[in-house]
Amino acid sequence: MTITAKIDLTGHNPLEALQQFFADILKTENITSILVPQRLPPKNTVMPTLVTDASLLEGVDPLAPAFPMNASRIAARLTRKPMGGKMAAVLRPCEIRAFIELIKLKQARKEDVLLISVDCLGAFQNKEYLKFAGQNGKEATLRFYKNVMNGNVAEAEGLEFAPACKACEYPVSENADIQIGLYGLQTGESILVKAQTEAGDRILNQMKLPETNETQERRTVIDGIISKHTGYRDSMFTETREATNSLEKMSAYFASCVNCYNCRVACPVCYCKECVFVTDVFNHDPSQYLQWAKRKGIIKMPTDTLFYHLTRLAHMSTACVGCGQCSNACPNEIPVMELFRTIAHATQQAFDYQAGKSIEQEPPLSTFREDEFQEVVGITN
Repeated sequence: MTITAKIDLTGHNPLEALQQFFADILKTENITSILVPQRLPPKNTVMPTLVTDASLLEGVDPLAPAFPMNASRIAARLTRKPMGGKMAAVLRPCEIRAFIELIKLKQARKEDVLLISVDCLGAFQNKEYLKFAGQNGKEATLRFYKNVMNGNVAEAEGLEFAPACKACEYPVSENADIQIGLYGLQTGESILVKAQTEAGDRILNQMKLPETNETQERRTVIDGIISKHTGYRDSMFTETREATNSLEKMSAYFASCVNCYNCRVACPVCYCKECVFVTDVFNHDPSQYLQWAKRKGIIKMPTDTLFYHLTRLAHMSTACVGCGQCSNACPNEIPVMELFRTIAHATQQAFDYQAGKSIEQEPPLSTFREDEFQEVVGITN
């Protein structure tokens, strides 16, 4: 039986309550470190930090609408081998789903990590967040939290959420050991803490928080958010298909790509130790470029940009969790996420698969299924 408890907010400040909660996590049995987003000087940057000293958690800020990187890669790096103690990791829902994919891809281990997630309130693109945070990032986070909890969208300050956040159907993690709930609660009064696994139960048992019940109002609020995001997602899919439904349109879509490969580096589930696109395979001889140019009279430089993205689509569409870091990292603001999510959604539907939903669910193409795609292979009973 899972425990559902609450944290009362002293002074109506959720950041202070979360700081104390995470400090208490560090005092529980077997938890020796915590990976948590913290605000770092001097630019109010919120980045993952690995903390072992509870007194150094004063910058904790998992509510900030900042998402500079998908921290699942950090969590994977820290857990791929035994680290000498159990780590708690505070991750967004999309980060947890990416971490689960990395476990299935043998890039991470679950044995030494306690997964904690906070209801995701959304995030801005990197540049937009810096404008929003200004000189006082903590105050900006508290203002953002109150606005979202009261139903006032962040666009009221002239900024928009990242498209990936507006299209996300998973604002609450189903796979965290402990889920910290914000939606559907009275702003400034309390925070919900819910164990979703036996590991989460064991930790909350040690913390002895006052127990409570999850209300129907919370479920209603979450369902409303999912419905809104799904509507945006479906419109995005339609627009993206129209913008990329021919080779000519696809070429135009990626016309400003400079082959920086930032999207590959930022992708949490792009895990190859050596990418073919950074080997000599695509380091063509100078004469080759001249031959191509003579054939058509003109060629775009750099070459191979469209081939690069099509290869990544074929490679990643079964594992894409839609976090949007590919677009966040693009220097020329190409809507990479929109295309990858559109293709990934169709691919995962075809395989009856949801990336990051379950550790037990085997990735597509990893096992042979005799009855799969009979309409394609022509097998009849």
